[in-house]
Amino acid sequence: MSVWMKSLIGVLMFVCLAGCVSSAMYRERVETRYPAIGERIDTGQAKQHVIRQGEGQPVLMIHGASANAREYLITLAPELKNAPVELFMFDRTGHGYSERVAEGNALGNQAEVIAEAYTKLSDDPGVVVGHSFGGAVALRYALDYPSRVKALVLIAPVTHDWGDGGVTWYNQLAGLPVLGHGFSQLAPLVGPEAARSSLKSLFSPAPVPEGYADKMGVDLLFRPDVFRNNARDVLTLKDELAEQEKRYSELNIPIIVFSGSYDTVLKPKLHAAKLRRDVPDHVVLVKLDDEGHMPHHRKAELIAQTISRLARGESVQETDFEKPNGP
Repeated sequence: MSVWMKSLIGVLMFVCLAGCVSSAMYRERVETRYPAIGERIDTGQAKQHVIRQGEGQPVLMIHGASANAREYLITLAPELKNAPVELFMFDRTGHGYSERVAEGNALGNQAEVIAEAYTKLSDDPGVVVGHSFGGAVALRYALDYPSRVKALVLIAPVTHDWGDGGVTWYNQLAGLPVLGHGFSQLAPLVGPEAARSSLKSLFSPAPVPEGYADKMGVDLLFRPDVFRNNARDVLTLKDELAEQEKRYSELNIPIIVFSGSYDTVLKPKLHAAKLRRDVPDHVVLVKLDDEGHMPHHRKAELIAQTISRLARGESVQETDFEKPNGP
């Protein structure tokens, strides 16, 4: 082996070691700042973290990619604080403070671990809410456990195989079998600032809620194992959905879909519109012409009212949303 090659290997080993030390310090710092604030339920497969709020009819809430259960604590959960519902806000497996299960990137496994945890907390069927990636998991939960679901509320959901593209270079790199581990160690160095700078486009044309990044604990994403879990989820999602969408005709419950017309993360015509086409008798599609990918913040009151009505067993129709203030 040449001297040049030995030197290169030495430099790479040093960088990896430095990255590991730095990421360990980062983990300690962010977990101190954003500690677990819910319960850890041992499902037998892994410990599932869930934040509970309120009393009444159950509402299960599943967050999207690059997020955690705190996402719902900012605006939607406060809107439901006085409603007769009990919220179960789950960290998806390998995210937030939930341990990762084997093959945790599979939608069926993500739904299964939530079902196992929820069974230890309640026997009652609930309204299941899912945002973005969480919408895909919510759909899988309803497909695999139909008796446990009253209705679905999907917010800017990913529902179908979208074709080519759609996965960022850093997720592609982080998801690689060997190199991905090393790359993920470097995520804390640039990830937090990059995430904050991208929030405007994520919410546009709606404003970013004040203090959003800190309230959601966005820095929790850049712990290397969580960053890699997120990448693997996203990388395999398209193939997972290609199989899952074949089953949508099985759905026989009310499904309310809130879709922002300006969503640049997930094109509504490739997801929300297709779901309505596949389940025409059960999907109520609510088009929000002044929203992007995060409508559950500015439209929290509207969505909370819808969740409350479904939890009470009331029907919700598209004509309800033609009123100025919604249902």
